[in-house]
Amino acid sequence: MSTIDVIETRVRGFIADIQHPKQKKKINMNDLEIQLRKLLDDYFEMDGYSLFYRAIETLQGEGQLIPIQNNQFNGRTPALPLYYWVNIKVQPAKWDRLEMMNLGDQFDFSFYERHPEWQTRDEWNRIQNVYTFLKFSQEREIVSFEERSLELFGHEKFLLDGNSFPDGKGFLARIGISEDRLKMVNYGEPFVFWMKQGKEIKDIQRVLIVENLSFFHTAIKLLEANELDYEPELIIYGEGTKIERSLSFFFRMFPPKAYLFYYAGDLDAAGYAILFRLIEKYPECCIQPALKIYRKMLECLEQRNEQKQGQTQNTNYRDLFFHWFTEEEQALLMQLWQENKRIPQEVLTIETWRRWM
Repeated sequence: MSTIDVIETRVRGFIADIQHPKQKKKINMNDLEIQLRKLLDDYFEMDGYSLFYRAIETLQGEGQLIPIQNNQFNGRTPALPLYYWVNIKVQPAKWDRLEMMNLGDQFDFSFYERHPEWQTRDEWNRIQNVYTFLKFSQEREIVSFEERSLELFGHEKFLLDGNSFPDGKGFLARIGISEDRLKMVNYGEPFVFWMKQGKEIKDIQRVLIVENLSFFHTAIKLLEANELDYEPELIIYGEGTKIERSLSFFFRMFPPKAYLFYYAGDLDAAGYAILFRLIEKYPECCIQPALKIYRKMLECLEQRNEQKQGQTQNTNYRDLFFHWFTEEEQALLMQLWQENKRIPQEVLTIETWRRWM
């Protein structure tokens, strides 16, 4: 048995032991990994965490594990949510093999052959709904995930919300059907933005994304007074982590070309994470930290305050962020980190900004 299979088999065994036939159970990823390490003497030599991560992703894809999205992570790289729900143990109900063959021109049933516990009445009804849709799909228009989800599965969040509908998250993967074939798209969320007066959409080149609402309004005032660093033609209110979901909307509003995005958020773990998750999610875009703005925030070091409760301290994102700064600046940033302090973006008011004019 390969090391991959050893890890996955062990993890599946742990999950099966705590599965309940009537209710979900909560599990801590750090506790689960500790149990795994106790059983495997060569855990670190085999790069056990990478295999553990892959096993958890596999079980999540199968719907056996459901991540609890509360911004708590396990502190490892790549990160996993700290807590998952262990889904209820499904009692297998075998499907008719002839009926499966009749629908085999559209679906790949190999997953269900390997995992008969997924051969449930509800799952079969969903498959039949999709099969009926596909027969006439050439006549259908492209709609949103929510609209198609409501049509086919009775609820607009079925394909999106893994917590409320754990069966829905991996349904398309289980039947081997792409989103394109169901003629649906996941539209980005609209965001609040401000375009510099006198500019048109075709003029947009430099875009400043700011994390917080107060500085969004401050930045607008500075932009109109020609006092804002980078002289962006457009300012976007990132609204904390929402920008990670909404930035895709930008590319539906503005013509395709090479934009330069600058990001400015709080000087804290959450702010660093937002920036680098954006960079990871949009590798084709040029997204950089707004260094001039961050340096002005560092000038307000005396206004630092306590780190927010529950923030994940991702040292990988921290190091990537610090790399953009001078050694002297890195020392100040590390001091903040070690003191568990932060500098909120709200230190930048019209008055503090103009100290450096």
